[in-house]
Amino acid sequence: MFLAFWTPISSISGDDVKPVSVGIVGLGTVGGGALNLLRDNAAEISRRTGRDIRITHVGARRENPRYDLSGIKVSRDIMAVVNDAEIDIVVEVIGGTTTARDVVMQAIANGKHVVTANKALLAEFGNEIFAAAEEKGVYVAFEAAVAGGVPIIKVLREGLAANHVEWLAGIINGTGNFILTEMREKGRDFYDVLKEAQELGYAEADPTFDVEGIDAAHKLTILASLAFGIPLQFKKAYTEGITKLTREDVSYAEELGFRIKHLGIARRAENGIELRVHPTLIPAERLIANVNGVKNAVLVQSAPVGATLYYGSGAGAGPTASAVVADIVDVVRALNTQGSGFVPHLAFQPGALADTPILPMDEVLTSYYLRLTANDRPGVLADVTRILSEHGISIEAILQKPAHEAGSVPVILLTKRVQEKKMNQAILKMEALDDIIGKVVRIRMENLDA
Repeated sequence: MFLAFWTPISSISGDDVKPVSVGIVGLGTVGGGALNLLRDNAAEISRRTGRDIRITHVGARRENPRYDLSGIKVSRDIMAVVNDAEIDIVVEVIGGTTTARDVVMQAIANGKHVVTANKALLAEFGNEIFAAAEEKGVYVAFEAAVAGGVPIIKVLREGLAANHVEWLAGIINGTGNFILTEMREKGRDFYDVLKEAQELGYAEADPTFDVEGIDAAHKLTILASLAFGIPLQFKKAYTEGITKLTREDVSYAEELGFRIKHLGIARRAENGIELRVHPTLIPAERLIANVNGVKNAVLVQSAPVGATLYYGSGAGAGPTASAVVADIVDVVRALNTQGSGFVPHLAFQPGALADTPILPMDEVLTSYYLRLTANDRPGVLADVTRILSEHGISIEAILQKPAHEAGSVPVILLTKRVQEKKMNQAILKMEALDDIIGKVVRIRMENLDA
């Protein structure tokens, strides 16, 4: 986070080089992991910052015997940490958007820097939080909010700062990626794999945020703001989950040379920014198509550097705690420069954020995988292709599977790029045909040709 103007630690007086006091609000997997990491790597971290970093106060509403809290003040009232005059940095890892919002806003009001792993909080209230922090002259660091141990926030804010980001696409929810990997590799059904994911601790008892794409949309909202210099606009993100995917579609995609991934995609278009999360067919030879299990990956296309891929663990005590502590280190380094080293929260100067509109999904251009179940009669496919032609939709490939015993035939079509509005109109007309059985299955396709 340093700018060119910095003060060497050796030139700071002994009175200034004092330990930095950290308060942690929440002592679950991430908070406890950060506590252990700061203790275990204390000497190494001190060498990197020139300051000792000490956790002096923890706010936890319940006891957690897994963590050694000796020498640390523990409060059941978590706001006691925020209001502790000795605390320099507040680490918020309780999750949610209600109490967490109160914690962060009060910490800022008290003149304390904040480190948070809370993607939902930032996606929904980040504009307000960052504005308050800038007015108060403190910093909110949030590397752990997206993709855990993958430093994608730092990449977009610093590593690619000289580049014009054209688009990014990410597997940014490990639960969904685990489910799709198992469906493809073992031919399993969605709900069968979901149950196992819950038993393994990859999915929550209520998996809605993961499998319906809400978690990924929170993260994508943050990435898009950093990439394009726009305000956070979670409510405008298009979100579609993976609950309706079948093992048949996963298998057919594989047969056609594609993999289905639950992607978050943000792209510059001529008339706005695309911001969407949905199942996506991508060519099997793409590196990101081969990211399996609970791993995360983000592919960024920018000029002049071209395509860059960032891969790693997106959740868990180790990866997420690593990102939290990295943020603490960055804040401490900037404290050594009287805060002159802080990078703007959303990568661009606050007054320079653009009002570029987020496109409604109807206006997005993409290709499509369509699966129809048709009566095995002459002329049905001709009717389908005629409807597509009437809406300006070109067909890239057709795959007809063997007929079912009932006399119906699965037909798979791959189309060229077309506006979503036109595809919606065409699907309604196809479903109205007498010989088309049930709903047309539609999955969007992206080439991701970088």
